[in-house]
Amino acid sequence: MIEDIFLKFSADKLEQLTGRIQDCLGRLSYDQVWLRNNDNANSIGNLVLHLCGNVTQWIGYGVGGQPDLRDRDSEFAALGGLQPNELSQRLQTTISDAAGIIRNLAPGRLPDTRTIQKYDVTVMEAILHVVEHFSQHTGQIMFATKLLTGQDLGYYKHLGKPAHFETTP
Repeated sequence: MIEDIFLKFSADKLEQLTGRIQDCLGRLSYDQVWLRNNDNANSIGNLVLHLCGNVTQWIGYGVGGQPDLRDRDSEFAALGGLQPNELSQRLQTTISDAAGIIRNLAPGRLPDTRTIQKYDVTVMEAILHVVEHFSQHTGQIMFATKLLTGQDLGYYKHLGKPAHFETTP
């Protein structure tokens, strides 16, 4: 069923992108993770906290029925405090929980409606929003990591090989 494919792909994509963010965090120092070039910019640390808050609210609360305890403003106000490995662990826990909710969702619930952040959306739209939003910020984190380290992150080197481990494009 197409619904099963959508749910599996969504959970797999969040886990894949989490691995990329964790790789970036592992390449960076504490100061690099919390660097802001100006008052209108967010640090990588802010983006990770923001992703955790967004996923918890939209999937945990919106899809999974957990309490909505999000403090969105604090995600952007943080100027440090968590080491890169602590951010990585927080992200891993958040995405493990969310991927479990998505994988265990009955496909018949996808058209159900929810109100999340004052938006009336279907469960399918909530999941799609999270994957899209997560992808956008993962790209920002990858770009910042390349700028800060000068390294090729190597995420697509497998395409030049006859066989590769990636199952999600």
